[in-house]
Amino acid sequence: MERGSEDARPQLGARGGPGSRSESKGKLSVCSKLCYAIGGAPYQITGCALGFFLQIYLLDVAQLDPFYASIILFVGRAWDAITDPMVGFFISKTSWTRFGRLMPWIIFSTPFAVISYFLIWFVPDVSSGRMMWYLLFYCMFQTLVTCFHVPYSALTMFISREQSERDSATAYRMTVEVLGTVLGTAIQGQIVGKVDTPCIHSEEKAGINSSVAMEEVNTTHDTGSLTDTKNAYMIAAGVIGGIYVLCAVILWLGVREQRAASELESDEPVSFFQGLKLVMNHGAYIKLITGFLFTSLAFMLLEGNFALFCTYTLGFRNDFQNILLAIMLSATLTIPLWQWFLTCFGKKTAVYVGISSAIPFLILVVVIESNLIVTYLAAIAAGISVAAAFLLPWSMLPDVIDDFNLQHPDSRGHEAIFFSFYVFFTKFASGVSLGVSTLSLDFAGYQTRGCSQPEAVHTTLRMLVSAAPVALILLGLLLFKLYPIDEKKRRENKKALQELREESNSSSESDSTELANIV
Repeated sequence: MERGSEDARPQLGARGGPGSRSESKGKLSVCSKLCYAIGGAPYQITGCALGFFLQIYLLDVAQLDPFYASIILFVGRAWDAITDPMVGFFISKTSWTRFGRLMPWIIFSTPFAVISYFLIWFVPDVSSGRMMWYLLFYCMFQTLVTCFHVPYSALTMFISREQSERDSATAYRMTVEVLGTVLGTAIQGQIVGKVDTPCIHSEEKAGINSSVAMEEVNTTHDTGSLTDTKNAYMIAAGVIGGIYVLCAVILWLGVREQRAASELESDEPVSFFQGLKLVMNHGAYIKLITGFLFTSLAFMLLEGNFALFCTYTLGFRNDFQNILLAIMLSATLTIPLWQWFLTCFGKKTAVYVGISSAIPFLILVVVIESNLIVTYLAAIAAGISVAAAFLLPWSMLPDVIDDFNLQHPDSRGHEAIFFSFYVFFTKFASGVSLGVSTLSLDFAGYQTRGCSQPEAVHTTLRMLVSAAPVALILLGLLLFKLYPIDEKKRRENKKALQELREESNSSSESDSTELANIV
């Protein structure tokens, strides 16, 4: 297939055409960066809505037993983790088409992902098969969104060969992705938050001695506001699904997948297992993903239990969605700050300063008495650290890939492996943590749809949103001490790669001249 065919698709914005001089040098227009960044929003919007609201939805709206909810959360996240390397494998076996190598995966998975996402937030009439319903569509959606996000993540390496342009595009992407979490929180929280989910007082449950009696109480309380709550979740799912499709279309029209940026000159698919072995033996990659495994796990644990913590332990049943929104807005506004910080002081320094800044506020939110104003202030401050946790992993992975390419110049095309296995380890660990945390709530005596919870549940929630995340952050920061790519090493790698490219281009021109002389 000819090289020019990949550029046949029209682009949004005045970019000077596919063959423009600026883009041929690896420069990206602002329009291209924005279109690329918008493509990251669907994963964050849906992920944020699921992360913050799925647990409380399964427990208090779908009315599943906490044990069954823990199974859904664990199996769904574990399956999601498994699908990342699976999709990475199939992408590595995919040949280039006239639309690129990654774009077809993104576009064809979108409509099916939107349908399965909507069905996650639908409560079927049958009560006996609800666990299987949610498990099926949760796993189905995780598979389909992986088919979108893994190729999208790997697309970072295919939009330009210039590291500065990739870093800039990553900053645009992270800003839009954190904005996506704001949208996910705002849409889901504000639509659902306008409806009061009914609860059952402890004195009502005290006289219930049979499942038949409990069913009668559920039936009594299942009128009015609970039905409205179910409808609100479906409306929010419909709005988010529409945004998902719109972002995918903008990405498709506005971004050109540049084959030359990855320097792949052959249509032969690379060996996945050989590439996997090389990637897993690359020390810088292992140290990076291990450090971020623990820090990401801390924020995911906080995310999964914060709605329950605000609702029951802090007593802010009608305000928790606004507290979550304050965290996400703060994170969005401080992304440019962290981009400037890592440019001036280096990425490792940004890791230490940015992620550790969450620790005081994670402690503060549980040691003080329930106070709405103090909780908002702690949420805004914690959002600053969330921004760093969003930006840094995706900004540092390209540095690791460049380091790998220098050490293995003859082995290319493993970008999807780097990105998919980072997501694999993070998601698998988060699945375990969410499953264990929901199960621990069951052991503590969590009351489904209860207006209040036993003291053991409050203690468990404090551990899940404060003590455990703080310990994980400290462990992750300790592991980052072993990460070898500092600013000096990164500049050396950049210079060495540039020299290799110039040498390769010079060699190619020399061969062409020699061939012309022979002819």
